[in-house]
Amino acid sequence: MSRIMIIGCGGSGKSTFAQKLHALSGIRLIHLDKHFWKPNWVESDKVEWQEKVEELSDAESWIIDGNYGGTMDIRFNKADIVIFLDRSRWLCLYRVIKRVVINYGRRRKDMAEGCKERFSWAFMKYVYQYNETRKPRIIDKLNQLKDTKEVIILNNNREVKNYLKRLNHFKI
Repeated sequence: MSRIMIIGCGGSGKSTFAQKLHALSGIRLIHLDKHFWKPNWVESDKVEWQEKVEELSDAESWIIDGNYGGTMDIRFNKADIVIFLDRSRWLCLYRVIKRVVINYGRRRKDMAEGCKERFSWAFMKYVYQYNETRKPRIIDKLNQLKDTKEVIILNNNREVKNYLKRLNHFKI
């Protein structure tokens, strides 16, 4: 268990889950948001971003949380384990709104320097439409990977807690 990719809708719990997994395993934790965004929510250049993801994912071991569809195949190819947090639209929307309310105007520790929490209608629309627009392609890809990678789909809090409990029991 050395290269673990965590994906899912915004608000699905990727960063929180990744932090817990890191605490249990000691494996290096990489939040893609910290590397993609430049101060004031400026996006990385596409070529620069692909090179950065290649560099990050070349490490011997990692836990990487984040989607970024344009570089997902890079991580799929290098991951040993792919964990998809498959959560309901309403839970994700609730969590995103809660996160904005709690952190508005401050930088979260899983975000890049200079990127203060903000409200974005575009992001809310992305979260609302994720299960219709993004999830089907992800499920198709995960089905293709099942023969070569360990693919884990966690659908609710109980499954997340049980997964972490099993890992803690076996002391990774």
